[in-house]
Amino acid sequence: MGVCTSRPAPGVALVTVDFPPVNALPVKGWYALADAVRAAGRDPEVRCVVLTAEGRGFNAGVDIKELQRDPGHTSLIGANSGCAEAFAAVYECEVPVVAAVAGHCLGGGIGLVGNADAIVAAEDAVFGLPELDRGALGAATHLARLVPQHLMRTLYFTSRTVTAAELHAHGSVWRVVPRPGLLDAALGLAGAIAAKDGSLLRLAKAALNGIDPVDVRRSYRFEQGFTFEANLSGVADRVRDTFGKEGSP
Repeated sequence: MGVCTSRPAPGVALVTVDFPPVNALPVKGWYALADAVRAAGRDPEVRCVVLTAEGRGFNAGVDIKELQRDPGHTSLIGANSGCAEAFAAVYECEVPVVAAVAGHCLGGGIGLVGNADAIVAAEDAVFGLPELDRGALGAATHLARLVPQHLMRTLYFTSRTVTAAELHAHGSVWRVVPRPGLLDAALGLAGAIAAKDGSLLRLAKAALNGIDPVDVRRSYRFEQGFTFEANLSGVADRVRDTFGKEGSP
């Protein structure tokens, strides 16, 4: 259990997340993920990073139970900072990052894939931000990189999800494949990227980040300020306390 890195092919680092049962990451998990992605990107032998997960789904966001066990705000602050670091690590990784997504990709998962350079998804993958049902706000910055503005707002306000096929139609998912072939498809794309010159790839990644119209780190941290405000006002606890209970969204 945790985050591990392997080398499945020349020039490719595979970062795998495994936090059973649903890959809802605790605070330490977000920081471990950030460290693994940054370390892989700094390795001069690596020219592409593939980010994937074991188990039922890619990512279920933060560990809500960890927040509920904390009577103060230490866990919330840790989750906010940890998510911000993990998302930034993917975006700022020195080499391209391919996200290989199966099953659910929710909340913080959107922050990861929204900052990735390419997404390969299994046919069963679903993407969404259930934040309003969980007493939180955030990651609209990253959902806006996957779907058009009005669809992003509708998904955000309703907490509904979209399928991999729908994201493929919007051009944000590169390929949709049967789940058993997901890793092979992601590694195939990573191999094509890793075949390029490593120094030029690093320059290309920096150049593309430099022309982005939105500063994703600053935009996400702005959103997180409203998450903390919701917690200070008590509304977040009121909504979050319904999580996992019968009749809750």
